[in-house]
Order: sequence, then structure tokens, then C-alpha cells
Amino acid sequence: MDILRNDEIIGYSNYFFTHSGDTTIVENYTKFAVEMFGIKVFKIDSKSKEIYKKNKLLSFKSSTLQNDKKKFVELFYDENKNKFIINGSSYIGEANLENIIGNWWNSKILETNTQISPLSGSIKKQEVKYINKNEIEFKGKKIRLSQFKVKSTEDLPDDKKLDFDIWLNANNNIIFKVKYNRLGNWEYRLKNYE
Repeated sequence: MDILRNDEIIGYSNYFFTHSGDTTIVENYTKFAVEMFGIKVFKIDSKSKEIYKKNKLLSFKSSTLQNDKKKFVELFYDENKNKFIINGSSYIGEANLENIIGNWWNSKILETNTQISPLSGSIKKQEVKYINKNEIEFKGKKIRLSQFKVKSTEDLPDDKKLDFDIWLNANNNIIFKVKYNRLGNWEYRLKNYE
């Protein structure tokens, strides 16, 4: 995915999928920088790895440098407790299995009431509303997408609130676009998929 701010490409968020039997590994590399008057005012350099077995999340690990601050998540599935155990820079504790890692490759984020921050491990409550259908052009073809709105359902500081518009191709469950407004207009736009 290309990352745009105010219609200018400033970075990328790339996902790589490896399948072996009933195990799937998803690796993500995200990097972008916001410059104003030639000075970098905000930057992210992040990598993560998710491991699934039979579509069930077993572990998630991420490390992020946001500006000069280190953030991290180490999550694993505890079979005895039937819960996720999270050690993150913003949250340490347990989480139920309805939680979805808040990554833009996983359409299940539109089917849950809570998501786990892929940067810090915090758990955020959300509501998802269907908005309408839109048609876009992607690589010379017209594609019909369903638009959803994801918003926080708890009182959080403005810079922590969820407020995203997400466009999904319901035929293959691929998220094509994510938009939000926070110190500018941001968009994660699908560039390519195989």
C-alpha cells in the first residue's frame, strides 16, 4: 500500500504472506516521514510478524520507531487460558480472542468490536458502520467496493481515537483504501496484490 498525506505519497505499508500447510505468516514493513518546511516532523519505521494456524492467530510481534520513541508488541495465544497474552509498550495483560490486530490487510477488523494496536498493544473499542458502495478504477478495471466507517466507542484523546473510512472488495475481502484525518488528510491506498 502507498501511504499518502494531503495527496502526496510519503511512504509505504507492505504485507508479505507465506503459506506452509495450515500455517500462514504475515510480515509487514511500514515506513513514512512527514516533512514541513524541509524538517521531518513525524516519522514511522515499523516491522511486524503475525503467525496463524488454521486461520487462528498464534502470535504477533512488532517493533516500531515513532519519531525517536520505541514502541513494541509481543502477543501470543495461551491455549490453557484461551486468551491472548500481550506485552506491549502501552498495554500488558490479557485479551479475549475477539480482538483483531489493527492491520490494514485483515478485513476481520470490520467484524469486531475491539482491535489491538499493532504498534503498542493497546486495546481499543470500536463500532463499524456500513456506509455505501462506491466504484473505483484499479489498474484499468472498474471495481465495486463497500465503504465502512470505524470509530472509537470510548472517550480517548483525539490522537488515540479511531476514525477511519475503509473501502473493502467484498468479493475477495481485500481492503483497497483507508482514509482518516489527523494533522492532514491521510490515505493508505492499495498499490498491488497477488
